[in-house]
Amino acid sequence: MDNFFRTPSLQALQALVHVADSSSFTEAARQLHLTQSAVSRQIQQLEEHYRVALFDRTSRKVALTDAGREVYGLSCAILKDLRALGERLAPPSSERPFRIRIFVSLAVRWLLPRLSSFYAANPELCLSIETVSGEVVDTSGDCDAYVLYLREGLDGRPLTPLFDEYLIPVCAPVLGDGQLPPRSLDDLAGHALIHGSTARHEWTQWLQAQADPHPRSYKHLQFNLDDLALDAAARGLGVAMTDRMLAHDALARGDLIVPFGEPLKTEGVYALWLRDSGAAHPGCQAVLRWFEEQLEQTGSRDAVN
Repeated sequence: MDNFFRTPSLQALQALVHVADSSSFTEAARQLHLTQSAVSRQIQQLEEHYRVALFDRTSRKVALTDAGREVYGLSCAILKDLRALGERLAPPSSERPFRIRIFVSLAVRWLLPRLSSFYAANPELCLSIETVSGEVVDTSGDCDAYVLYLREGLDGRPLTPLFDEYLIPVCAPVLGDGQLPPRSLDDLAGHALIHGSTARHEWTQWLQAQADPHPRSYKHLQFNLDDLALDAAARGLGVAMTDRMLAHDALARGDLIVPFGEPLKTEGVYALWLRDSGAAHPGCQAVLRWFEEQLEQTGSRDAVN
């Protein structure tokens, strides 16, 4: 072709169809498991692409403009054709891997060390693991299941709860320069607080729960992954605050210890969300049973049932 043709985003076209069918940005966001602002941005991108308004935003109800109806009709046809093509080309579901999207730290610290037991019990099944490094697992895409972290607990979606969040401080048995682990908040002030996220929620939450009457100043070492924070703690660089599930194996090996304090149960929950494709996969029940068995072995189903 002589001229390059810039195509609109398929995700944006899908968002337009959902908004049009539901007459609501809020409902479309719920169906797509996105935020309302994310859906609004996708529609805005389409309008910038076509240089025309696609929705009438002056009425009480969201409605397509004349141009919007044209884009809607074409979008429906494109998405229908792509879905049909995928069904024709896809291997039989019994041969297709069961695809899971999960936080990278949870995959490295908890899932990966246990995968051999899954394949030992299910030699005919294959898992495809996709990891994300942010604080939110994006539920768009074509994975069958998503391991989500819900800061405020379970929501209205059909979710399989995995485990509650319990925050614990962890550090090496001997810290840098041969220092002993802290045994109190007074001792903690002499060590760096290691964070596994840029928001620093975990340490803030745990320290507030200690009801310490004394204002204190701390040093901080910040990462964007819990896995990096735990590795830094194991190297004696300070004290990390993490979910006890992520630290489970390192605590069992003795690489990390809980220097003092009690686990803090937050409102956070880790849960498995299945797409329709996941629920229909022949290996779905085997995957769910395996998750339950592993959680029972690590003593993490005591709080979520």
